[in-house]
Amino acid sequence: MNTIRSFCRLVEDQVKAPRSAHKVKLIFGARQTGKTVLLRRVLPEASSVVFNLLDSGLRRRFEAEPAAFRREVEALDRGVTHVAVDEVQKVPALLEEVQFLFDREAGRYEFYLTGSSARKLRQHSANLLPGRCHLFHLFPVVRPEELGFKGRLHKKLAGTPGAFPARSLESRLRLGSLPGIQAESADAAAATLEAYVENYLEEEIRREGLVRQLGPFSQFIRLAATESGRPTNVARLSQESGVPAATIRSYYQLLVDTFVGCWLPPYAHPGRKRLLTTPRFLFFDLGVRNVAAGMSLAAPLLPDTGGGLLEQWVGLELLHRAGYAGRTHGVSFWRTTSGAEVDFVWQSPDEDVPIEVKWTDSPRPADARHVETFLDLYARRARRGFVVCRVPRAQQLTERTVAIPWQEL
Repeated sequence: MNTIRSFCRLVEDQVKAPRSAHKVKLIFGARQTGKTVLLRRVLPEASSVVFNLLDSGLRRRFEAEPAAFRREVEALDRGVTHVAVDEVQKVPALLEEVQFLFDREAGRYEFYLTGSSARKLRQHSANLLPGRCHLFHLFPVVRPEELGFKGRLHKKLAGTPGAFPARSLESRLRLGSLPGIQAESADAAAATLEAYVENYLEEEIRREGLVRQLGPFSQFIRLAATESGRPTNVARLSQESGVPAATIRSYYQLLVDTFVGCWLPPYAHPGRKRLLTTPRFLFFDLGVRNVAAGMSLAAPLLPDTGGGLLEQWVGLELLHRAGYAGRTHGVSFWRTTSGAEVDFVWQSPDEDVPIEVKWTDSPRPADARHVETFLDLYARRARRGFVVCRVPRAQQLTERTVAIPWQEL
């Protein structure tokens, strides 16, 4: 995938921040979110060395003898101060070697480790360097990383915005937001996404020993992608696929551990109306989701299809921005047993913001009725709400709720 090196990511300033100096930088993210390119941007070229464990020869050598990594680092010229290991989960034992070097020669090296699977690190009882590391996450491209972005949800995320090109809504909903497809034609991007699903989601996950049988897992991937964004009914998925419910739950956890998807929890607030508690699952990128679900990337977007994809796009934008904003931010959905529902709730230290998503380009005050219900129920935390849609310019639907173009989220 031809990732464009010159574009800055929001996490870049966080990785380079003084508070993370002399800490091991552990950067997690799904494959093809730009971790290798990020390393090239943050590492000083003249004083850095990168061990890329996608190199099969290098990986086999360190698998056979992890201590060889330590000896090679110790043999580096004194001018080399930055050491990176790309895809460290492929040889989890290297974390022990990093810890040894970090402790024995405090301040001698700046370590940068990237990984696309937390599962293998846990399975091998890997030492995640407690007290020695700062953890960062890298996601597909979000709107604040695009040139000229001005959003309404928050003034500014920590980090310097990049200059990714603005794209049409249809392109985002079809092809997703992986950084490498930004400069590709629609045909090339579609081929890239198909290869991602076939070579990574299926073949590589199996080669890594994370699943034993490819057939049931491939069937699950298609069903999970089709159900992305909806309440997750494991029992129904088990009936439709013939895969045991316990296996389906383990497959979902595998997608979470490899950062291919995440759970959207229900909004939690004590002492209010009884809420539905079934979480929703979202694939990390719409392009990957669409290919995995068997959707044609060339077919026109119908309102039913477009509305569901727009809702998922908004959810992913919010989840990924919350990931960059840190533990004080979160995203949930709200639905009561009586049927009142808001697609997303943006939760920050200052406020909770209900957000409804509509495919319409002509919003009406009635589109804000559930947002208004939420604002009434949680008035101490919620003071404003949005309806995100395809309206050309913002409209005041009610005193507290504004319909905004999707570009202004």
